[in-house]
Amino acid sequence: MLKDIKGVGPKILNLLNKLGIYTSQDLIDFFPFKYNTIEPTLLTQGPVVITGIVETTPITTYIKKSLNKLSFRIETKDQLVNIVIFNRAFMKNNLRRGMEITVLGEYDEKRNTITASNIMLKSIDKPYIEPVYHTTSGISSKLISNLINNCLETHPEVIDYIPEYLVQQYDYPDKQTSTYLIHNPDDLSTMQKSIERAKYEELFRFMFKINYLKSCRTEVDGLSRTIEEDVVREFISSLSFELTKDQQSAIEDIVHDLHVSKRMNRLLLGDVGSGKTIVAVASVFYNFRSGYQSALLAPTEILATQHYFNITKMFESFDIRVELLKGKTTKKERTRILEDLKNGSIDLLIGTHAVLESDVQFANLGLVITDEQHRFGVNQRSIFQNKGKLSDVLYMSATPIPRTYALTIYGDMDISIIKTKPNGRKEITTILKTQREIKDVLSMMLEEIKRGYSVYVVCPLIEPSDEMKLMDAITLREKLNSAFGNKVPIGLLHGRMKPQEKEEVMEAFKDGETRILVSTTVIEVGVDVPNATMMIIWNAERFGLASIHQLRGRIGRNSLESTCILISESKSERLKVLVDSSDGFYISEQDFKMRGEGDLFGVRQSGDMVFKIANLQADMQLLTKANIDSQKFIEENKDDSFAEYPQYVEITESLSHLD
Repeated sequence: MLKDIKGVGPKILNLLNKLGIYTSQDLIDFFPFKYNTIEPTLLTQGPVVITGIVETTPITTYIKKSLNKLSFRIETKDQLVNIVIFNRAFMKNNLRRGMEITVLGEYDEKRNTITASNIMLKSIDKPYIEPVYHTTSGISSKLISNLINNCLETHPEVIDYIPEYLVQQYDYPDKQTSTYLIHNPDDLSTMQKSIERAKYEELFRFMFKINYLKSCRTEVDGLSRTIEEDVVREFISSLSFELTKDQQSAIEDIVHDLHVSKRMNRLLLGDVGSGKTIVAVASVFYNFRSGYQSALLAPTEILATQHYFNITKMFESFDIRVELLKGKTTKKERTRILEDLKNGSIDLLIGTHAVLESDVQFANLGLVITDEQHRFGVNQRSIFQNKGKLSDVLYMSATPIPRTYALTIYGDMDISIIKTKPNGRKEITTILKTQREIKDVLSMMLEEIKRGYSVYVVCPLIEPSDEMKLMDAITLREKLNSAFGNKVPIGLLHGRMKPQEKEEVMEAFKDGETRILVSTTVIEVGVDVPNATMMIIWNAERFGLASIHQLRGRIGRNSLESTCILISESKSERLKVLVDSSDGFYISEQDFKMRGEGDLFGVRQSGDMVFKIANLQADMQLLTKANIDSQKFIEENKDDSFAEYPQYVEITESLSHLD
């Protein structure tokens, strides 16, 4: 246990917990975030790294309450040198005469004095690689290093998740050796090889889970549908618009999955405004013609309600019964819906989390669709798909990510991608403005409102902050009211509001009761306000490109000219990407390159996505290799249930409830 490690008392235990370290294994896996290379130097004017023997007893001088000075002399190979270091009085008892130390600091030749920045209680006669760890107040990187080494001395043998044949194939050191060398590197070569091994192991385990789930799902028998695949054309021909090539392709993918007797597990990944809903509706139609019920789960009531009205309208000329179940549904209405659902007279149920309740039972559920799937946890998605015995599963996401990464992190799913926008949609014009051009922005807003349209205004904060000089929603609303003489109704939306309050604000904006909506980034993805033709984003440099693209996708959901204005003092090349492109997949790729994988984690709710040492962007080649190796490993060992690899038996058992 962590508390049993030498040096870990109650105070240190609490500080380690703050760093996310709760077990001995957590401590061992708390890898350095960088390394400092320290090389011995000659004793010359300027920065030095000098080893010497303590020649005098250190003396502490207190200059003032918050400043003390430790002074002593060391004997180097050539001469006696004065050492001064500030605010290190606590080191006095550790510096004994006759001991060998290394001093890092600035040497003043005239005064024959080194003003030290650090003192190491060891000699360094060759380049020394020092690991540097993330810290919190009260615990230093050096102390963490000592605790890790104390743990390594007493920790039982670590579990190696890389099969031995792959360790040999890539000439990796064994797990214990590599772990030790990451925390105590001898030289750059062995350190880098050890780090690569740790990254590969982490990525191999991750890809094993994904590929194992996929292998299980491809073996699961699904529902049998004997109806012809082209029956969906009956629905498509009833539409008043033409589908894009990507929409047609996605429908073909899904209908094929529904037609074969294996359970579908498909992700429909589409750019904002690309028309994913119509693809899902076509899937529902095919499922209905096959004699099965469908269910669509949405993250909010306003989005579920929007789906209900839009889909009901699409099915007007067909005998398909659609019902809506949400938290606000009355008890009487809910009882009626549940009864009709159970006896099979409802063909499509659209709803929010209310659909997940245990008393919501279907007669013959054949297709479950989860909209904005990343908004639901793994267990919620599992409960939903298990409402039917062999239901096919379709996930929808409007978070475009680079295809390479999508195919990897969503490797347990088949993927259909929609990039092209529906016919008739016009490109959104995106322009950059500075604070000095606010009068121009206000004029553009007023012009849009006079034409009868609505405007979104987004800023990074809810209220003023002393720490960050950024625009906040509350202040901005007041300023806009003042600028427009309180003659334009302005709504306010932010994350501290209750769900019901948010929905009322969004409904008022959607219905045109308010003409400007001042908001933080909580604007619902997927909610259509066709009358909104302008989006203004304050302090745009504070947002990721993908986030801005998502926000920009709230406008341009019609055949009208739409404009997105980015207000920023920054001349960053990042924002120019948005001016030049409306391709969400390209933008997300650029965002990923510039910001790293942090934003990407938002698209998948899984603790496995938070890597301890690997980095999706920097280690993509290693991830690809781990992906291929894990697939082969599963193929060769699944038949005997990984009998030779007990560590993987444990993993497969933990994944069994997700099959």
